Amino acid sequence: MVRVGLARTSPDYSGLSAPFGPGRSYPESPAWLGAEEGPVNHVYSATRLALAAAGLDAERFGTEAWNPLRALVEPGARIVLKPNFIRHWNPAQDGTLASLITHGAVIRAMADFAWLAAGAEGSVVIAEAPQHDCDWDEVASYVGLDTLVRYYGERIGRELEVVDLRREAVRYADGVVVERETLPGDPAGYRRVDLGARSAFEGSGLDPRRFRGADYDSTPTTDHHLGGRHEYLLSETVLSSDLVVNLPKLKTHKKTGVTLALKNLVGINGDKNLLPHHCVGSVDAGGDEFPGAGRADRLRSRATEVARSMLQRGLGTRLVRWVRRAETATRGVDFIRSGNWHGNRTTWRMCLDLNRILYYSDRDGAHFEASAPVHPVLSVLDAVIAGEGEGPLAPTDRGLGVVLASVDPVALDVAAVRLMGFDASRIPKVAEAMATEGLRLSDVRSSDDVEVAEWFPGSAAAQVVAPVSLVPERCFVAHPGWRGHVELDVQGASSCAE
Repeated sequence: MVRVGLARTSPDYSGLSAPFGPGRSYPESPAWLGAEEGPVNHVYSATRLALAAAGLDAERFGTEAWNPLRALVEPGARIVLKPNFIRHWNPAQDGTLASLITHGAVIRAMADFAWLAAGAEGSVVIAEAPQHDCDWDEVASYVGLDTLVRYYGERIGRELEVVDLRREAVRYADGVVVERETLPGDPAGYRRVDLGARSAFEGSGLDPRRFRGADYDSTPTTDHHLGGRHEYLLSETVLSSDLVVNLPKLKTHKKTGVTLALKNLVGINGDKNLLPHHCVGSVDAGGDEFPGAGRADRLRSRATEVARSMLQRGLGTRLVRWVRRAETATRGVDFIRSGNWHGNRTTWRMCLDLNRILYYSDRDGAHFEASAPVHPVLSVLDAVIAGEGEGPLAPTDRGLGVVLASVDPVALDVAAVRLMGFDASRIPKVAEAMATEGLRLSDVRSSDDVEVAEWFPGSAAAQVVAPVSLVPERCFVAHPGWRGHVELDVQGASSCAE
């Protein structure tokens, strides 16, 4: 059985502010921590209990010697914390940044445990490649990154490094790029990795010439996935680290159903246009851009290709913006486009490819011949306030009051999906990760292989349960393109399928 630690807490972040200290002393708290400063931080406590429930350094928990990352890295390690900083604003009427990005209280807790494990000779870095229209400074302000950096500098004389992994930022108007800015990117550089026949795209039947990525020019997207190649450009800081602590946010997702641990690794790349997001055209035509063969959708697809070509050359910006506004006025925003539905056969494959590269790579290169992952990764999921509906960019806030932790990303996603009232077997990203035989990420082959150690506030220990017991009081609202296709259909969760 593969274990997932689950800690329950209050479903809010109210009263918490940077640097998000624990507000009380724990047995393992080092003298430099200043643990008793500020109010009691229930999110810090839940993160700590999730790690304990996951069985990390279990025999020492509750003592001064407890170090949850002990078995994952040696002192002197370089540890990367990889949050979800996707964007600096949430346009949903009932949505805020709380359901969009990883909260600073979770980051602070894991930074403390990272410093505890790395020791005096080690280093800790926060690294992320958010969406290319994200205002990094605004996200950093909300999360309290500058305050955290100052805190550790003053307390222990060490630098908490912070790296924006993007090489370019853009500004949109009416869905059209109107400004581009070159960014420094990863100071350690990037590594081009070709999965070749080990890619999840191999044998899929998808035509790489139909692949579309994150920018107008589809040439890089297709060229790097033609002729048996499946190349990605990934952060050297991440690939060369001794441990990655993956810190996703629990949200719905328009292209993969849910985000969670597996999807969060999209943010370790250095060129989003090497990431296939969908295949142009209808399913009948060999694509997955939209279902059916409706005239309006076919015409829109063709027009989009023409617009891509024009915008790539810097032409027609005003015209395309006008067309976008007119389309929104006449069709609204709920119709399926750009692969934003349950029939997307592209994005989940790209997602699994990125996981395979990270888990089977280290500072010495790729080890695709290995029989098991070579790169330690710990996933800690922020679901204190989660996101439902129009995720990942415009979710509605959903208070859940949960932190999950596991060294197995598939097990964590299985448990999280169940908490949402969804069926893991209906989410290809999770189902295929369980079923695949090549470059496996996990020992989990079905939900029955997962056990959840659930820790409630005030309890002396965690209670081990099966994921099947995690039926929510109210199931999450799926993204419109996935609604009616991912929900559980079992007794006690009938509202999920309604």
